[in-house]
Amino acid sequence: MTRRAFVPWPDARLRTAAEPVAEVTDEIRTLCDDMIETMDAMPGVGLAAPQIGVMLQVAVVDASDSRDARIRLANPQVVQASAQMNGHEEASPNLPGVWAKVTRPREVTVRYLDESGTVVERDFTGLEATSVQHQIDHLQGRMYFDRLSKVKRDMLLRRARKVRG
Repeated sequence: MTRRAFVPWPDARLRTAAEPVAEVTDEIRTLCDDMIETMDAMPGVGLAAPQIGVMLQVAVVDASDSRDARIRLANPQVVQASAQMNGHEEASPNLPGVWAKVTRPREVTVRYLDESGTVVERDFTGLEATSVQHQIDHLQGRMYFDRLSKVKRDMLLRRARKVRG
């Protein structure tokens, strides 16, 4: 496994929708392994391929305390979302040093290809649901701060510029 470098904001790839995966190959599985190593080094609870400059709809998530519940997702799509909302602090290694509370559905059902290429529909709740939705946003060329009001988003980006120096 190889730890990958993050694409720095405002790289255009972070605003570009990723391409669907035609099939889950050994190359995709290796990418997932590299992404897990990179995610663990952050440390974080999820990572999408565009964050490391790979423009494919691939994401990994592990929101478990024990860090042993790795989920590899290709072409993930939310097929159902709860009306009940949940707020979590969100951040991105692509824009280090800043974070914001983002409100998203507390539970989601997601359809994706797993590491064997099988279509799976799975329910996610709490932090795991937040992370999956955060990664799907990345795959669609969106950042977490796009879900903030214009005022909060502008403040966050000003803070980020100060942090970067």
